[in-house]
Amino acid sequence: MERSEPGRGGMRRFTWEEVGQRNGRGPAPQERWLVIDRKVYDISHFCRRHPGGSRVISHYAGQDATDPFIAFHLDKALVKKYMTPLLIGELAPDQPSFEPSKNKKLVEDFRELRATVEKMGLLQPNHTFFILYLCHILVLDIAAWLVIWYFGASLVSFLFSAMLLGTVQAQAGWLQHDFGHLSVFSKSRWNHWVHKFVIGHLKGAPASWWNHLHFQHHAKPNCFRKDPDVNMHPLFFALGKTLSVELGVQKKKFMPYNHQHKYFFIIGPPALVPLYFQWYIFYFAVQRKQWVDLAWMLSFYIRFFLTYLPFLGVKGTLGLHLLVRFIESNWFVWITQMNHIPMHIDYDKNVDWFSTQLQATCNVHQSFFNDWFSGHLNFQIEHHLFPTMPRHNYWKVAPLVKSLCAKHGIEYQCKPLLTAFADIVQ
Repeated sequence: MERSEPGRGGMRRFTWEEVGQRNGRGPAPQERWLVIDRKVYDISHFCRRHPGGSRVISHYAGQDATDPFIAFHLDKALVKKYMTPLLIGELAPDQPSFEPSKNKKLVEDFRELRATVEKMGLLQPNHTFFILYLCHILVLDIAAWLVIWYFGASLVSFLFSAMLLGTVQAQAGWLQHDFGHLSVFSKSRWNHWVHKFVIGHLKGAPASWWNHLHFQHHAKPNCFRKDPDVNMHPLFFALGKTLSVELGVQKKKFMPYNHQHKYFFIIGPPALVPLYFQWYIFYFAVQRKQWVDLAWMLSFYIRFFLTYLPFLGVKGTLGLHLLVRFIESNWFVWITQMNHIPMHIDYDKNVDWFSTQLQATCNVHQSFFNDWFSGHLNFQIEHHLFPTMPRHNYWKVAPLVKSLCAKHGIEYQCKPLLTAFADIVQ
């Protein structure tokens, strides 16, 4: 039963129960509302025009979205101007600022931590770091060509060049991740421009595809039907203790799950990029008419084939490209899955932002190699809590995050690199 009523200035007032019913499902399937700073917004139609994608904003329909809103947007004042037409009311005075199911003290402490992070300047990037990082990628790319040019198309030079190019693809993947998260420049559009160059020209993938999938992952990590990174459940793998038990009760069996730790080595790391991403990214760009992204992608393939075709011929160039994608795929899957697959996977329970990220992420020990090898995703906890934070500052905020975890009795998992890999299989 609704109890919305006009408040001061004619502003309608709502209860959390009313907001929760507008989640895109339930009794009002066409309506989607969310709350930011106690203001209620109707995103039912706007979600289709949302720059970050319709799904990522819809994942918070019927919920408080204050913390993810703060986490994802750089120029919040500008964004709020565009939100004004969506404003339909506010929470009634007797309603808490967020759902009763959330930990009030933890929410307040995290927002205080966020304010401390901003005061410490930890959201400000060091541009020299990112320039040098881009330069080291370009140097490796040039070195791969020089090896073939100088030593010829022997097996040794072919394999060595493939290793260099595989490293280029992995490291360019971590760098495009920085621009995609708006963590390099103060202006969103500058990050978007360079993002298209790095992921498009250096990697041959569309920025729009990455944005569509990755922001959903960050909004609701390890939440089945909301995080696309766990869409492999249950078609290929039975993920998480809760969902696995559910499959057992329903007696649904899509694959021989008792052997999934074995076939993971076949259809996981080696196959994801060469056999799936390779064709799907073109389908995505064409199907969604992302012509600018498609042009950037084609520039990568034109450059690659013009560079190596004179030395390796058609078959050799295709073979080199496939081997590079194979190396990149193994690197990418092991690094990205070590922080999430071993963690809690379930349906969305609408817990607070801090708990949502901590139960779905873990860290890997810091070292110069681990930082470089993982693109600083060994600090996955800090990255998920502050997605726009430049990666070179993760280690600075980590002690503060640990302290908050200790205060509230939340486990802060940090493990050696090889242990993190083994935990995926375990």
